[in-house]
Amino acid sequence: MAHIDIKQPILVKNEKQALENRDLFKQHRVFVLDIMASPGSGKTSTILATIDALRDEFNIAVIEGDIASSVDAEKIKAQGIAAVQINTGGACHLESEMIRRAVDVLDLERLDLIIIENVGNLVCPTDFDLGENLKVMILSVPEGDDKPLKYPGVFQASKAVILNKVDTMPVFNFDEEAFRASVGQLNPTAPIFPISATKGEGVEDWATWLAERIRELQ
Repeated sequence: MAHIDIKQPILVKNEKQALENRDLFKQHRVFVLDIMASPGSGKTSTILATIDALRDEFNIAVIEGDIASSVDAEKIKAQGIAAVQINTGGACHLESEMIRRAVDVLDLERLDLIIIENVGNLVCPTDFDLGENLKVMILSVPEGDDKPLKYPGVFQASKAVILNKVDTMPVFNFDEEAFRASVGQLNPTAPIFPISATKGEGVEDWATWLAERIRELQ
């Protein structure tokens, strides 16, 4: 029986567009952050907290990826931040061509940072380069400390890990020491930032780290 690999051509096409995206962002000196996480991990609240910490220094826009609806994009726009909604129509990840089309409606000359909120998924987004500078993942405490063992790829692909909802640690049986050990084995260079996005706890350390990387590009 013949075996047809349909994934490889898709990835090759995606890589080509990602390279073009990266060149475009570099030309305009725009830093691009791709945030990956499960549904309910607090992606949007983390993005809002990050914007609040950085907006005095950097001009920011957000590209929102979701299977359907524009709820998250409306939350971003309500804060006076440019936001572009991408509805994937069922696809479990964003692709570089989607980002290219979204960027067409943004004024790159005026931007320092674009935050991409990828579709809620811990598997598919790791395979697709979008032309970003960094991939970062968010894990929330209620999801459990064993996620690095179950989804190693997303932890290996991330340049930093945000541990959100740490204020709920007393309620859930989350072993932070085991979590840190697992992440350290998969990705020894990735810093871990414990935060509570809705309460502001730990956000300053994360935002300071990100700001340093944006300044390096400028």
